[in-house]
Amino acid sequence: MTRENQQTGATRPPEHPSFPRRHLFVAACCGIALTLLLALVPSDDVSASRQLVPVTLPLQAAPDIPEEPEPPILEQWVNLTVNPGDNLSLLFGRAGLTDADVYHIVRRAPEGKSLARLYPGEQFGFLLDDEGHLAALKRIKTPLETLLLRREGDSYIVEQQIREPEVHRSYASARIDSSLFLAGQQAGLPQTVIMELANIFGGVIDFVLDPRKGDVFHLVYEELYIDGEKYKTGNILAAEFINKGRSYTAYRYIDETNRSGYFSADGVSMRRQFMLAPVDFTRISSNFNPRRLHPIYKTHRPHRGTDYAAPRGTPVFAAGDGRVTEAGYTKANGNYVVIQHGQAYTTKYLHLHKRRVRKGDRVAQNQVIGTVGSTGAATGPHLHYEFLVNGVHRNPRTIHKKLPKGKSLTEQEMPRFLAQTQGFQLQLASIRQQQLALNQTEPNR
Repeated sequence: MTRENQQTGATRPPEHPSFPRRHLFVAACCGIALTLLLALVPSDDVSASRQLVPVTLPLQAAPDIPEEPEPPILEQWVNLTVNPGDNLSLLFGRAGLTDADVYHIVRRAPEGKSLARLYPGEQFGFLLDDEGHLAALKRIKTPLETLLLRREGDSYIVEQQIREPEVHRSYASARIDSSLFLAGQQAGLPQTVIMELANIFGGVIDFVLDPRKGDVFHLVYEELYIDGEKYKTGNILAAEFINKGRSYTAYRYIDETNRSGYFSADGVSMRRQFMLAPVDFTRISSNFNPRRLHPIYKTHRPHRGTDYAAPRGTPVFAAGDGRVTEAGYTKANGNYVVIQHGQAYTTKYLHLHKRRVRKGDRVAQNQVIGTVGSTGAATGPHLHYEFLVNGVHRNPRTIHKKLPKGKSLTEQEMPRFLAQTQGFQLQLASIRQQQLALNQTEPNR
């Protein structure tokens, strides 16, 4: 104890320890941080009095993702062709079906019984269900017509499927050097079109005597296509035949009742009362000759008709509408048919291979009445054709020129006819000009 303390008798408090300034600064900062933290954390009483306000945020629409379509289930058809000798049981067997399936469809399908009549080359399609039974059947009658039978329970629903072909318009011209048929073939025409051309002009042109070298014909006709491939040839729409410098034209016309026919430019029907040649002829072997030497009997006998040489089985047509008055067989005539046309006209058809009509039948012009043969007194297959007027034999090749012309359209129909055929007339004129220009560039023609 010092002297001062001893004199006063007081006791001095102990001195506080001293800290560095850096430590004091850190401690102060920690205290401030703790105070702020306590202030931010609410007490139980404060939190209880607060209300939470819900906030709705706009939802962003999810992008539309297109659903991928399910692939279609392809029907697995079994396609078969009818072979010679096939019956329905054999055909169904090749498709994996049983006789029970045959019985079921024949008995319960509306068209079932007709299925039993099969034709070689026909196309059939079979659709089987999961159990191997017949679910559907299709019969392709033609490329344009299909019969579909689809099973519904214990019965079948029948559907006729008809396709419409694409119609293309084609043109052709030809010059006759030897015959109509060769000229048509050289122009690329099918035989059906050539025969139709002959039928159209068959009442005004004898395609055996009348055509001459240098005659020309022009055609506008249809070609039918299915799926881009030619199916067949359609109708002739317009035609011109120039014979010995004289022009004959014909146009296809459809009237208000949907009947079609061919008419000249002035509206006269090309259909005459009689055809000049009642057969699909290939050549004429004997002309009208009252002093003809008979090839078998070797005597001069009147040949009161025309002989059309043609292959056996060639169709023979009725020259005009009428009624069969005789149909039989004799040693001289072989199989023959006689047709009466009204009161004045009679036609006879001799040496037929087969007759297709009987006595009393009504026939129409161009109807098949028989086929070419060599029955009776004949040296080879041909048709002997006679034409009688009031019981008197007349030359079949010339009598037609003396018969009445075809029916003419009425004045009321002519505007409709001209509206349908005006375009064809222009097309024929264009084809004629093109052919004329072509001929002028070919010095040998």
